[in-house]
Amino acid sequence: MYDIMEEEEFEFEAVELPDITVELPDIACCFCPQAEFNGKSDSLFFNDGVRRIDFVLVYEDEDMKEIDKNRTFQKRKEYVNLNVISYSLRGVVDEKLLFVKVHMPWDMLCTYAEVLHIKMPIQPNDLCTTSSPFNFLSCITKHFYPSEDLIAKETEYFTAPFEKDRLEYFYVKDRDLFFTPSMRSRMAYYILSRAPYEVRGNIKKFGVTKLLDGGVYKAAYPLHDCRFNVRSKEDECPNERYLLYNEWAHPKSFYKMQPLDLIRKYYGEKIGIYFAWLGFYTAMLALAAIVGLGCFIYGYTTQETSTWSKEVCDPLIGGNIVMCPQCDKECTYWRLNSTCESSKAKEKVPYTACGRCIRVSLGIGTVLFWIVLILASVVAIIVYRLAVFFSFSTRLQSDLKELEPFKEYVTAQMATSVTASVISFVVIMVLNILYERVAIWITDFELPRTKTDYENSLTLKMFLFQFVNYYSSCFYIAFAKGKVVGYPGQPVYLLGKYRNEECDPGGCLIELTTQLTVIMGGKAIWNNIQEVLLPWMKNLIFRYCTRVGSEKVIPRWEQDYQLQPIGKLGLFYEYLEMVIQFGFVTLFVASFPLAPVLALVNNLFEIRVDAWKIITQFRRMVPEKAQDIGAWQPILQGVAILAVASNAMIIAFTSDMIPRLVYYWSFSVYPYGDHSSHTMQGYINNTLSVFDIQDFSNKNIEISDTHQDTTDNMNTVSTTGM
Repeated sequence: MYDIMEEEEFEFEAVELPDITVELPDIACCFCPQAEFNGKSDSLFFNDGVRRIDFVLVYEDEDMKEIDKNRTFQKRKEYVNLNVISYSLRGVVDEKLLFVKVHMPWDMLCTYAEVLHIKMPIQPNDLCTTSSPFNFLSCITKHFYPSEDLIAKETEYFTAPFEKDRLEYFYVKDRDLFFTPSMRSRMAYYILSRAPYEVRGNIKKFGVTKLLDGGVYKAAYPLHDCRFNVRSKEDECPNERYLLYNEWAHPKSFYKMQPLDLIRKYYGEKIGIYFAWLGFYTAMLALAAIVGLGCFIYGYTTQETSTWSKEVCDPLIGGNIVMCPQCDKECTYWRLNSTCESSKAKEKVPYTACGRCIRVSLGIGTVLFWIVLILASVVAIIVYRLAVFFSFSTRLQSDLKELEPFKEYVTAQMATSVTASVISFVVIMVLNILYERVAIWITDFELPRTKTDYENSLTLKMFLFQFVNYYSSCFYIAFAKGKVVGYPGQPVYLLGKYRNEECDPGGCLIELTTQLTVIMGGKAIWNNIQEVLLPWMKNLIFRYCTRVGSEKVIPRWEQDYQLQPIGKLGLFYEYLEMVIQFGFVTLFVASFPLAPVLALVNNLFEIRVDAWKIITQFRRMVPEKAQDIGAWQPILQGVAILAVASNAMIIAFTSDMIPRLVYYWSFSVYPYGDHSSHTMQGYINNTLSVFDIQDFSNKNIEISDTHQDTTDNMNTVSTTGM
């Protein structure tokens, strides 16, 4: 992560800051005074019960070489020589660990609240709110909101950016409660992320991130206010973590609205905006899910009455139509009714400008190289499909001749599509892991000026890569497969060797649906394993390996240390997961109308799983300010625009909707057809043409016993219309 981690991009006014270096006692064994644990497991204060713990630093008193030990000690000493109060305590579970508790005095809180332009209350909001015309429904809807007896409604205030010199104008009832714990933690982290720890000539090294990366400290985090499943007995504890777990993250509360005000208060605006956006996106999926489910049910219930499906399955129609082989030499002639089941599917900046230009150019070149690598993997999957289809065409039916119930459903096309989709998913996951490291390295190499620039640059790189990685195979099936296949006797070959693959007579949409199902389902399972199962198992193993006697009381700061640390990128992967899902839902919904339903069900669990994860399995996040979802907003807008064009092209070029409508309204009746009224009867035969098998060359077909049996009975076969 880039060293200078600026929180916002506005310009700060000049504020006179206090001298952040003070003399601390020269203690040989430690860099700050030591204190004894007072035995209060849930205490959030120093031993005096007055000074709140605003942040915790953890380091290990390990046996190192004396020179290394002195150097590390000096870094810690200089780093914590701030105008803050700090004490260290030895761990109860692991006595090698030393926990440094940091407290910010009132004057420092006021100073940095002004530096960060934190908005504080001036006076309570006395404006009357207009009554809603739907208030009569409150007796019903109140059951879908968190209990107001437990989570009281936040008092609304008029606010203004804090100014230390105008303290008398702000609504200060109690100095200890004026700044919330999340504000205090944010200000403490602001100082720690900028505090210098070493000066060498003109080079000044600073920031807790560098110290964590270098192993000087093992962890740095704000404290949770209590255990998630047990209410704290401390009078000063608000028990907000306990309330969030019971009214938000617990499975029994899955039907309740999210307590967004409390989420924002406890975790900060950035986390609050994410869950607000996720809830809004999930609610908007409901309408699309209803439409998609209706289309699926209609298609499923009417598949047996479909005229064209009846003609394909009819032994007197589809059974009498012999189709050309779909590959050279190895493939045999086949009858149209062998695709009966598939035909029933419903379509549905510290450096110069020149130096920065070079760095960005190298980054762009690296991104393009990886995108080309993805396209090469897609071509490899296509070659696999072509090669395996030949093998399945010759052996699959004979291998399944004893499994009669499955023989009807497992066709060469279906087997090839499923296996290729699974292989494609595995390749996608492997490339994602590799490119993630590459993208972070490129972004670090570019040296963005602020944290916002860093996140936006990384967001764009990761999305472009994953867009190509996830969707390229789907776009191939939707718009390229089966479009350039030539005609019998003159097929088109890929790489001069492999005959280009054709779509099933039922269309390519069934294969696109298979691809989407495998990727969406596999991605959801893999994400849950990574996000939920792995942190839970790590915490379980850690607690098992470091368990102590039941008589020992473990302090709050050591309980939090046993939890998993939050990654440097925070919510980046959560947004990325949802944006990729949004692409699957919108880009190909015409082919897979159940996608919104699956996404809705997934997100209903995703909200609660994310809530359970951050409350129970991870240390408390450092609160951050945010005004929107950042670079993800234009990305979502771009995907939505592309989705309109994508679905229009699927309907126009991939599906048979337009040819069927043209036949129904024009070619089924006079003067082109013989039927007296509009009908789909005869549509299948209308889409096929007749081919004389004598025109096959030796390269295209090899006369075997099976072929000979067919040619003895007829000299012409049908082929799909071009």
